[in-house]
Amino acid sequence: MRRFDPAVTAVAETRYGLEPGTVLSVALEWPRIEPVITGRVSHADWLLGIADTLADRVGGPDTARNLMVEYDAYHGGIVTEVLTFVRSVRQAGVRVVLATNATDALDLDLDAFGLTGDFDAVANSSVLGSYKPQKEFFLAACSMVDASPSECLLIDDADRNVRGARAAGLSALRFNGPEDLSYARAALSPS
Repeated sequence: MRRFDPAVTAVAETRYGLEPGTVLSVALEWPRIEPVITGRVSHADWLLGIADTLADRVGGPDTARNLMVEYDAYHGGIVTEVLTFVRSVRQAGVRVVLATNATDALDLDLDAFGLTGDFDAVANSSVLGSYKPQKEFFLAACSMVDASPSECLLIDDADRNVRGARAAGLSALRFNGPEDLSYARAALSPS
């Protein structure tokens, strides 16, 4: 639903003397990302941890915190075709759950993008305490709309999440781009 343009964040990284992609690489280190996407660490504390890790590379803790403020100011962009798809299938009576590995800042992002009313439920890993591709995550997401896994379709851009959803009993489609939505729309249409 949301895409991040690495060129946008590369501007800040370059200004602070880092190679483009450095902040994301540090942010996604598993021992750092797992606690924040399972709600054991706040988004703010996660950012401070990234800043602490980068401090020596950018000239100290204050500079690193400034970098993280700039980096975190970019929230990506909504893929218009996906939002149109979500709205159209909901209008047709299909319940939609936003299923995402996210931090406790997700509600703020949804509000900033004006998306708070576009889903029947939000399965946020930091609230659930489990994450995609774990079976528990998918079962919790299905239960949010009182549906069994066999009644649900996951659309995701990561193979591991598609495989995890299928292992949990859901149908799943790998999203490679807006052209895949015609197949998803057909899969969701009544027979």
